[in-house]
Amino acid sequence: MRWIAAVAAALVLVLLIGGTWLYTRQSAAADPFEPCRTGAIAGGAGEIGGPFELVNAQGETVTDKDVITEPSLLYFGYTFCPDVCPLDTARNAEAVDLLEAQGKMVTPVFITIDPERDTPEAVGDFAFNMHERMIGLTGSPEQIQAASKAYRTYYKKQDAEDEFYLVDHSTFTYLVLPEHGFVEYFRRDKSPEEVASAAACFIDRM
Repeated sequence: MRWIAAVAAALVLVLLIGGTWLYTRQSAAADPFEPCRTGAIAGGAGEIGGPFELVNAQGETVTDKDVITEPSLLYFGYTFCPDVCPLDTARNAEAVDLLEAQGKMVTPVFITIDPERDTPEAVGDFAFNMHERMIGLTGSPEQIQAASKAYRTYYKKQDAEDEFYLVDHSTFTYLVLPEHGFVEYFRRDKSPEEVASAAACFIDRM
């Protein structure tokens, strides 16, 4: 009878291992980026991101398909921002360089939430000063609002009697992949090394 019990135990073990392997394969097939995700997103990653139509530094109308041709780090800010935006975009630029050193090309993208002051030339100059490959985007108030809504960002112009107003805004950076769309976001307390490491995990699984 002992050999029957041993065989039964072995079969149970095989079934457990097989079930775990099958579950793992199914999970990986359902979401190949699951090992890279660090936090839950209400409604899932599919609830963030989407098509947009904006204007580049050359004054040309472009869409998300034109801009996101390789893994991209998107940030919504404005060129008159006194401190937060320069620091965040500089962090993103450094992360891009760290990834490039690993052979992973990533495009940094800056989308203004202040189209009244941020002309194509203004966003172009700001972006280039941050990183030679950074893409600066602006557009009409309606285009900016649509892009912001797609990525669930927040912004609100403060009351001012002159052109030196500030704009309150959210400060997330979004990792967006071609064919996959939005996959992860980074808070501003993440270091360039942390952003690069997390982004590399997703890029390796594209």
